[in-house]
Amino acid sequence: MERSLMNGAIENRMQKFMFEGKHIVVGITGGIAAYKAAELVSQLRQRGADVHCIMTTHAAKLVSPITFGELSGHDVTVDMFANISHWDVEHIALARLADLFLIAPATANIIGKVACGIADDMLSTTVMATKAPVLVVPAMNTNMYENPIVQRNIQTLREVGYTVMEPEEGHLACNTSGKGRFPKTEAILAAAEKLLFGRHLLRGKKVIVSAGGTQENIDPVRYIGNRSSGRMGYAIARAAAMEDADVTLVSCTKELPVPEGVSVCYVQNARELKKEMDARFEDSDIAIMAAAVSDYRTKTEAKQKIKKEAHDALQIELELNPDILYGLGQKKTHQFLVGFAAETNDVIEHGKEKLVRKNLDMLVANDVSQKGAGFNVETNIASILYRDHTMEQFPIMTKEELGRVIVEKIAERL
Repeated sequence: MERSLMNGAIENRMQKFMFEGKHIVVGITGGIAAYKAAELVSQLRQRGADVHCIMTTHAAKLVSPITFGELSGHDVTVDMFANISHWDVEHIALARLADLFLIAPATANIIGKVACGIADDMLSTTVMATKAPVLVVPAMNTNMYENPIVQRNIQTLREVGYTVMEPEEGHLACNTSGKGRFPKTEAILAAAEKLLFGRHLLRGKKVIVSAGGTQENIDPVRYIGNRSSGRMGYAIARAAAMEDADVTLVSCTKELPVPEGVSVCYVQNARELKKEMDARFEDSDIAIMAAAVSDYRTKTEAKQKIKKEAHDALQIELELNPDILYGLGQKKTHQFLVGFAAETNDVIEHGKEKLVRKNLDMLVANDVSQKGAGFNVETNIASILYRDHTMEQFPIMTKEELGRVIVEKIAERL
């Protein structure tokens, strides 16, 4: 119960941390997906953002401005010539206030207006006046989205520096299926976070990250495993993707949501993990072995469930698994190789020895016996050891925060 409460509190902190102190202006236009923007505005506010909404007159016919006012905590602007509630001309005030300008959903109409420099209502005028990064989230009928004029306008927006998300494929409100669906809220939040906090530290780099704990079957029911949840590896993959890396996650767990912009390959045991890491290593620029690999596997796997009634005592013969990280270190050429050391004593000494023996460029060491560190918790306490014999120590932080630190330190050393 205590651990559950602690994890819940940490998750809330992680969510609030995402957009805390950021001013985000959300423009809602008159597409049927306007109702989906309500969840987006709610999530932005829950994660710490100060959200201001501008609705077109057509959007206000689909969803009441009262809805977005309640969700954002601010008056909603619709009429360009309504009573001014800000200290300055309103479209200029919101344009200056914005750290991020988000248009969701973006109809073909608003995309065309902005692409052609037309500013004839509150939303288009404010977009023209802002110097904040602009994220455009198209949502419309498939034929309309694929129209060459719309595609030309989208390309124009991209050429002048706007970020335009790809809509999803699926069932549309017009009772057809195709490309044009409003993206999932989490995907939009990830794109917004990348625009606000990403620094392109790993642009053009290919990164492979392993995550989770391997499972070595004893029989079809039982296995040899460990307490790794995979959260650390997933956090690193997410942080690397936010810095524009091409990220592949080789995961031993299917329990966690795959970060936006990350490809995933699922494996179960050490031999499968080795095969996938080896296959991707040559073409990678950075390889991060965050997975907890079982040192041993059963010499013989039972094909049927072992029945306890047939055995007063059970003896299982084990054999050594391949050392995946050591193998990568032996064939390393240009790759930046990162390992992890989960220890319960003499953490730094064991870490230094492992870094040298396995030919690593960086090693993240932690004492899993410490409260708030190690397996199956939301936080970690880490020391980072480098190839040049230097070291940095970090206090307790969420694994999401540590993932960002690890990616930043890799970028510094490249």
